[in-house]
Amino acid sequence: MRDPALLTDLYQLTMLQSYFDEGMNETAAFEFFVRRLPARRGFLVAAGLEQVLDYLEGLRFSSEELQWLAASGRFSADFLASLADFRFTGDVDAMPEGTPFFADEPILRIVAPLREAQFVETRIINLLQFQTLVASKAARVRLASPGKLLVDFGLRRAHGAEAGLLSARASFLAGFDGTATVLAGMRWGIPLFGTMAHSFIQAHDDERSAFERFARSHPATTTLLIDTYDTESAAAEVVRLAQRLAADGIAIQAVRIDSGDLAEHARRVRAILDAGGMQRIRIFASGNLDEDAVHALLAGGAPIDGFGVGTRMNTAADQPYLDCAYKLQEYAGQPRRKRSEGKATWPGRKQVFRRFDAAGHIAGDTLTVADAQAPGEPLLQAVMRGGRRLSPPAPLPVLRDAALAALGRLPPGLAGLDAVALVAEVSPALRELARQTDLAQQRTAGGQQVPERG
Repeated sequence: MRDPALLTDLYQLTMLQSYFDEGMNETAAFEFFVRRLPARRGFLVAAGLEQVLDYLEGLRFSSEELQWLAASGRFSADFLASLADFRFTGDVDAMPEGTPFFADEPILRIVAPLREAQFVETRIINLLQFQTLVASKAARVRLASPGKLLVDFGLRRAHGAEAGLLSARASFLAGFDGTATVLAGMRWGIPLFGTMAHSFIQAHDDERSAFERFARSHPATTTLLIDTYDTESAAAEVVRLAQRLAADGIAIQAVRIDSGDLAEHARRVRAILDAGGMQRIRIFASGNLDEDAVHALLAGGAPIDGFGVGTRMNTAADQPYLDCAYKLQEYAGQPRRKRSEGKATWPGRKQVFRRFDAAGHIAGDTLTVADAQAPGEPLLQAVMRGGRRLSPPAPLPVLRDAALAALGRLPPGLAGLDAVALVAEVSPALRELARQTDLAQQRTAGGQQVPERG
């Protein structure tokens, strides 16, 4: 479904009116980047590019939107008439989704006529920031639980329907095994996982009949929720039920624990299942989990085989936003640089080169001007030219495999939950461009030079 063009900030339209009045529409280059990483984040994971490209390809104003703008009285008739054929015709270069990145590194560059490049700012930030937040949080959960089943459980407490859906996508991209969100399975082929609610147990006269009826309804995918009343008593009932169902060829796959001391309950349940000969039944845990809780459970030896992670990941509860920006870096062939206190930017179109050590781990990044060369692999790749994708959208499982491979190349010092982030090296060429840009701005505006960033 096409995003409404008016899903934007008012100032995008007021600026476009002024650009229109001034006849300003030469080529502009904007870049999206994160100024600084949140506390305890050693890296971030780029996500949301496919939705950005969808938005850019479908961008247009509907007749209803134009009529509403006209009725607002804020804009001239000539300007609104120019929006009837408004389309994105520019170029996009970006880091592939799933790429780990660090502060000040552009993960997306837009080069387009000024009005187009300016107008798309709000939705681009909206899409990239959110999925990057969730993917980065999900990657931390994945790194904290190697080999464990991870399922996104966050739709119900996500901040709106789109957030819940995109959370399922971002978490799968970053290494989760599946989601409970059905539409995400339909739209992107994400494997679906589900159990039952406590209400299902309560709706039956007793737990035993609830378990058996559910198992017979879902003989190939039975996971039973066992903490509605007494977790250990329910585990014993599962053993008895599993023995009866085996005669009919039905195997209970797992039990789920959602409350209480998850580690202690898991130990007791594991002992009950094993004593009953049910070693193959797995234990799945959920309930206000995040990377720290998962790490603590596993570090403490809890016999848990998988986790449902929801609210705290889907809202990035500990760090619910990024200090990110989409800034003008070049206009009409001239580099531009924001010099605001604490928010200065590096000017011009840029590229990030990544170096690896002999073991294949990330050894360092270099931030430089786009047409320069530096040791390592360039991270920004051409993905759109003339307003059209250069290739069809990659299947999400393919992106997930690439993301997991990229996470596997993080050095041990960056993969921990309290890592200190890598800082990209700024090339001499970029420092010189910043110096020249500052001098040029001083000559034209009489401003005072500020210290270069970094």
